[in-house]
Amino acid sequence: MKELVVISGKGGTGKTSLIAAFASLANHKVLCDADVDAADLHLIMDPEVQQRHDFQSGNTAVINRDKCTECGQCLDLCRWNAISDEFEVDPIECEGCGVCVYFCPEKAIDFPVNTCGEWYISDTRFGPMVHARLGIAEENSGKLVSLVRQEAKKLAEKKNLDLIITDGPPGVGCPVIASIGGASAVVIVTEPTVSGKHDMERVVQLAAYFKIPTLICVNKFDLNISTSKQIEAFSKEKGLIFLGTIPFDPIFTKAMVQGQTVFEYDDCSSVAQAVKKIWDKVLMAIER
Repeated sequence: MKELVVISGKGGTGKTSLIAAFASLANHKVLCDADVDAADLHLIMDPEVQQRHDFQSGNTAVINRDKCTECGQCLDLCRWNAISDEFEVDPIECEGCGVCVYFCPEKAIDFPVNTCGEWYISDTRFGPMVHARLGIAEENSGKLVSLVRQEAKKLAEKKNLDLIITDGPPGVGCPVIASIGGASAVVIVTEPTVSGKHDMERVVQLAAYFKIPTLICVNKFDLNISTSKQIEAFSKEKGLIFLGTIPFDPIFTKAMVQGQTVFEYDDCSSVAQAVKKIWDKVLMAIER
């Protein structure tokens, strides 16, 4: 089983649109949306949810006023100032460290597990899909990313499918690390801007640390041909696989508005042809 993870150093590079296009080209695959903080692959895939599960992680202290003697020990110990003078816990300020729970002499503080979001197994017109939605201002997205990837692998094994295409989060933080560990290859989608090139280089360093084969693709390359050439030169210098370039075209946006992939909207466009060539190179790279 192979897992291809598509990531980007920054948001807005066209990563999800490219994933959707790959979905319409690939056979025998499971789709996985690991960008749980801002999941949007479902907007194009229009999934029909088959299974829905709560995602639980972390804890929040709750003071049981029937047992509390207001001794003030929790107030002294809480470094987050999450407990008021009225001995009520602010769930936003509480970091779930559990110190107050452990040291409370009356055992008057409960420590329930938080429900942070939901994850789903769905059917789409391009095959099965595992995706999730993290609650507003909730944490532990890295843990949810790991969960979604694990469920995608289980689903692929169950259905005897040999490829997982994962939409990873942007940046280089914990969710990105959770999305690329153990992957067969990563595709980094970048754009020809100063920030795009800079953030791409940071992701390249991250992938190199985990020794994951790295492929580079430049979207909207003709907006700045000079920077696009710099990115290609950087790829060759670092021994990375340069997949090619995709021209800027409003057709990507028009397809998204219609809830379609670029191939469903206009498979004869120059953008569609460029993506097809890139996908052929991706297949060659992951089948090595």
